[in-house]
Amino acid sequence: MKRVNLPTAPAGVALLALPLGVALLGPWCAEPARPGVFAPYAPGGGEHPLGTDGLGRDVLALLLHGGRSALGMALGAVAVAYLVGGAVGLLAASARRRWADELLIRPLDVLLPLPTLLVISVVAVGWRGSPVAIALAVAAVNVPPVARLVRAAALDAASGPVTEALRVQGESRVRIQLDHVARSVLSPVAADIGTRITLAVFLVGSANFLGLGLDPTAPDWAVSISRSREALLLQPWAVLAPAAMLVMFTVGLNLLADRLLARSRHMQEAVR
Repeated sequence: MKRVNLPTAPAGVALLALPLGVALLGPWCAEPARPGVFAPYAPGGGEHPLGTDGLGRDVLALLLHGGRSALGMALGAVAVAYLVGGAVGLLAASARRRWADELLIRPLDVLLPLPTLLVISVVAVGWRGSPVAIALAVAAVNVPPVARLVRAAALDAASGPVTEALRVQGESRVRIQLDHVARSVLSPVAADIGTRITLAVFLVGSANFLGLGLDPTAPDWAVSISRSREALLLQPWAVLAPAAMLVMFTVGLNLLADRLLARSRHMQEAVR
């Protein structure tokens, strides 16, 4: 049976372009949505093409202003998780003593069984409405799996003959870690990062949807969905427009990540 190769990369870029463009450029293209400007749940048309929400705010303005928090918090959380977890994983893989490896990895195992939303809920009690606190909470629950992934991917390279040869040649430990060992984990990280960002978007969105994150009147996409879900039949765009942005971003990102992973595998096979 002949395999059909779908153009996943162009499709992924096309799906990513709109939500990313809205998140980056949207706040510059519209005035902040103010409550009470229009009638609540007004249909689309005229001054408000997508209608209004329950507070009388323009849905299009909310859409243009809500992507920065929805995607920014998730992307920031993944970046912090990879900076911390990646560093811990590389150090653990290169540790010459087993006790050093255990000392780095075992404390992170305490966080693995904790329910993610429970961690976010605890953080929300003390820092309610703080996007930085929610992003750090999402990053914290992602550090252990990232550290374990990087450690497992780097073990062979860290204990292999190339690393030993570099040590004999007098190369510094930092250069060996960043130049040789770190490059060995690029393919597993590329495979994981699409799923990791998607999970972070889901967690941040869930926290905001459940009222654990941003203020209930914030223009965030997940907050908008939560606030208007009961009026879905009355004003569908207030829910469908931000939901479409989140779906397009996650699907597009995974399509692009799959394509990049497949290309990386083809390059490795060609080298072999």
